Amino acid sequence: MEHILTILIFFPAVAAIMGFVVDKNSIRAYGIMVVVVEFLLSVYMWSMFDITDAGMQFTMFVPIISQLGISYNIGIDGISLFLVIMTTFMTMISLIGLSEKRDLKNLVLTVLFLEMTMIGVFLSLDAILFYVFWELSLVPMLYIIGAWGGKLRIYASIKFFLYTFAGSLLMLVGMLFMAYIYYQYTGTWSFNILDWNMHVPYDMQLWLFLAFFAGFAIKVPMVPFHTWLPYAHGQAPTIGSAILAAVLLKMGTYGFVRFSLPLFPDAAVAFMIPMAILAIVAIVYTAMVAYAQEDIKQVIAYSSVSHMGVIILGIFAMNTEGIGGALFLMISHGVVSGALFMLVGMLYERRGTKMMSEFGGLANSMPVFAVIFAVMLMASVGLPLTIGFVGEFLSLLGFFVVSPTITVIAGLTIILGAIYMLVLYKKTFFGALTNPLNQKLQDIKGRELFALVPLVFVVIYLGIYPKPILQPVNNSVNQLVQEMYIKAVEPTTKAKIANFNTIGEKRP
Repeated sequence: MEHILTILIFFPAVAAIMGFVVDKNSIRAYGIMVVVVEFLLSVYMWSMFDITDAGMQFTMFVPIISQLGISYNIGIDGISLFLVIMTTFMTMISLIGLSEKRDLKNLVLTVLFLEMTMIGVFLSLDAILFYVFWELSLVPMLYIIGAWGGKLRIYASIKFFLYTFAGSLLMLVGMLFMAYIYYQYTGTWSFNILDWNMHVPYDMQLWLFLAFFAGFAIKVPMVPFHTWLPYAHGQAPTIGSAILAAVLLKMGTYGFVRFSLPLFPDAAVAFMIPMAILAIVAIVYTAMVAYAQEDIKQVIAYSSVSHMGVIILGIFAMNTEGIGGALFLMISHGVVSGALFMLVGMLYERRGTKMMSEFGGLANSMPVFAVIFAVMLMASVGLPLTIGFVGEFLSLLGFFVVSPTITVIAGLTIILGAIYMLVLYKKTFFGALTNPLNQKLQDIKGRELFALVPLVFVVIYLGIYPKPILQPVNNSVNQLVQEMYIKAVEPTTKAKIANFNTIGEKRP
């Protein structure tokens, strides 16, 4: 299908506009129908995707402002393929499990608009188009937190918007300057990121890397730009937290892979160790903060920052194992964290609280819920044969080539994740049912089970057999590494990239 990517981007938005005439009593069924069709379209696109081709596929180019080189330019490769599928999958699961009753129609339509913007980010090959979708994604999430959130929802939504918008402005400056550099080289303007294959001077790379870093690091979020995330997660409704953790945070790490590495290879190598140190700080610091939390949702929120630190470590390993592992970890973290936020939301609906001290012995009153929570918890801590293990192992394996010392520190500190997650599980699910309210809690319902079982299947299946994702990802990552090697202007950078991979010479 020639226009499959355009359909994937705009189908949810068109359906949302049509949804304004749908009766409010039918809006849930309508929304689920739309996201199921969208997911099936993404699976169909995957079935047509040539996994042996490392380049962009299903590309579409339509000039918008020819004089400035701005166009509607979209395409997909192994790097973005599964991020799109994860977006459609998690949006579908989130709407199936949705239990919110307040102003349901507006919430469903807002989620559909949000899905359009997220898919647009992963498919855009024009920098301005990317930036438009990037910024548009803030609006639906701002509305979701501000309208359906908790008591501090206005503060949380404004903080989320200001942080991410401020970083995006610096990123926009970097994009405009890259287009100007291209103009200096060729005499024409272009915002097509595939055209930006010129050799950018080393000093200029450093400043441009920092400009893009501002936008991506805040979105991830990396320490010390992470303070907006616990408020956003804590105040957002369940569906907002699930989509925020599953997809929106990955937009930042995707930006590093799509922009920072191929466009500024010399700067990326120069900032490799500083980025790794920031990642280690995130892993250690937020793991300790998570251990100190009493609110279950806050534990998972801080654990997200910790896991994103491992992803950053893999990305800046600058080799196929590390970058491929980081991309796989983006998928696994999206599935697992989204599921955990949904599970916490189900507890909150039953008890009206998320505090661990209010629970205990839930394994007796909610055995099915306890088993599913345990599976997701084990995947979160990276237990072998779960989806979480594959990405973490490959990310650390990739960075081991760069620095065994940093890798060992990161590996040891991941043990902290196991500690705070197991403590959470012990306090919540074991012990005596001292509170009478916990004795009467209803186990997983039919609709909730229908939403969670596919997540359990994905967590176990891809943990045992990750090849369907790793093969197309690694093909595109290999091409990315080759591109970095070619674009590097410093001989030392070329030597390091070659040393981390098998380009030009074998690793020692």
